[in-house]
Amino acid sequence: MDYKNSAESLILEGKDGSSQEIVHPSHLKDLALANQLQPNRHVSLSHNIQIRPIRSVFGQPLRKPSLCLSTMSAAAATALQSSLCISSQKPSSSPGNSQQPNSLSAAKPKSLLHKHPLYSSTHQNLSLQIKEKILCLEIMGIDSGKALSLNPSLHTTSLHSIHSIMSFLQSKGIHQKDFPRIFGMCPKILTSNVKADLNPVFSFLSQDLHVPENNYRKVINKCPRLLTSSVRDRLKPALFYLQRLGFKDLGALAYQDPVLLVSSVEHTLIPKLKFLESIGFSTNEAKSMVLRCPGLFTFSIENNYKPKFEYFNEEMKGELEELKEFPQFFAFSLEKRIKPRHIEVMQSGVKLVLANMLRSTDEEFKELLREGGNR
Repeated sequence: MDYKNSAESLILEGKDGSSQEIVHPSHLKDLALANQLQPNRHVSLSHNIQIRPIRSVFGQPLRKPSLCLSTMSAAAATALQSSLCISSQKPSSSPGNSQQPNSLSAAKPKSLLHKHPLYSSTHQNLSLQIKEKILCLEIMGIDSGKALSLNPSLHTTSLHSIHSIMSFLQSKGIHQKDFPRIFGMCPKILTSNVKADLNPVFSFLSQDLHVPENNYRKVINKCPRLLTSSVRDRLKPALFYLQRLGFKDLGALAYQDPVLLVSSVEHTLIPKLKFLESIGFSTNEAKSMVLRCPGLFTFSIENNYKPKFEYFNEEMKGELEELKEFPQFFAFSLEKRIKPRHIEVMQSGVKLVLANMLRSTDEEFKELLREGGNR
């Protein structure tokens, strides 16, 4: 089959009269494509899909260029027309524009959808509901293949449910332009229960962290995983533990380090402190280090702490006091910063404190070496 296209709108239809085809996601994701195609020009592609120009969808005239499915259910149509079916903001192209491309044969998929089992050679047999969801996700800028893989529950959730979640988040100040990043990082949000899962999170932000409503967006964008974390089992226990350690600034936790709140006390926070104690720091010293550098709670013991401490201890012959004074040591790349800088220092015969060796810019570091040491 061939593609037929229109500068005004796109709709899917099989040559046999069937309307259960779905356009390739690489063309859905670029909404401007609808304005670049010349009307009534046939372009051969490898996918057995046909698009025909129409003047109305769901019995209503089209006022803006948009991408829709011709056989969408009434409920899904309502959801898409209201917010999920995103209209192009560019003016429709003139049919006589000679600068417009004549072929889409070079177009490539922009997502993992074509690698996903759903988008196989038998994708024509997918249910209309799945196709509608794929269309919605791709139009929103979300990699539908990745989302479906990470959250299989999306297969059975309804478009109405997805729309309800989006509407709720918008009512809390989250912008539609934030959705691709938020849902892309945490597709589980799309199958959450507004009352049982999402609403308690915003109550936690307000009541426990004292975040005003106009700052919800800032916090959620900083750490979308908050929306998939249980208030009772994860957020409140983490906050309680961190406050006991000495984290008193709720604003810093909310706006700078919210990732600590979604961390498991038992499996993430406590083991990091225990490791610091295991290499020679007292409990109070370890606490002081994480208070000065909260990022220590986010580093992997096996991939970060152990190799860096081994190099510090065996190659640099460093003292624990240096790490206590500069715990940010563990935040620097071992291969790209720590080793190269240490080698240059050793070759120059200059002595530098750990902070100056690692925190200085390349120019500042060279100047320190030329001047013969710490300033």
